[in-house]
Amino acid sequence: MNDELQARAAHSAAIRERAEAEMKAIGIDDAFIGRLVDTFYARVLAHPELGPVFDARLSGRWPEHMEKMKSFWSSVAFRSGAYGGKPVQAHVGIANMKPELFPKWLALFAATLDDIAPNNDAKAWFMTTAERIARSLTLSLFYNPALDDPALKRS
Repeated sequence: MNDELQARAAHSAAIRERAEAEMKAIGIDDAFIGRLVDTFYARVLAHPELGPVFDARLSGRWPEHMEKMKSFWSSVAFRSGAYGGKPVQAHVGIANMKPELFPKWLALFAATLDDIAPNNDAKAWFMTTAERIARSLTLSLFYNPALDDPALKRS
């Protein structure tokens, strides 16, 4: 059992080391992640559709949310395991959350990366990751497999 735990720890360390090297090669560090989160969420707040949804949920808790998002993106980029939240549960029941907001969120994220990403590789990595996250959240929050049931389809 001890050998198995050591092997898992070594495997996790190797994953983190590869992720750190990959991020360093494309110019990503914690300072960039902090700037990305700060810039993006300032734009979210100013957005006419996204701002009210986010602010209604986070009013009075923005500093904590910003730190959580920095931890989240750092954990995703560097495979650090630093983020221990539950994104789907955090988004359940948010007033006025609609699937059509996710493309707007992604467009704003892309525009932020256009303005501050150190290069195209960094932008591509963050956009691919953000698209995957948005798709996962959209499916988790809004998809109803019963609607795909052929028995429920009417001509």
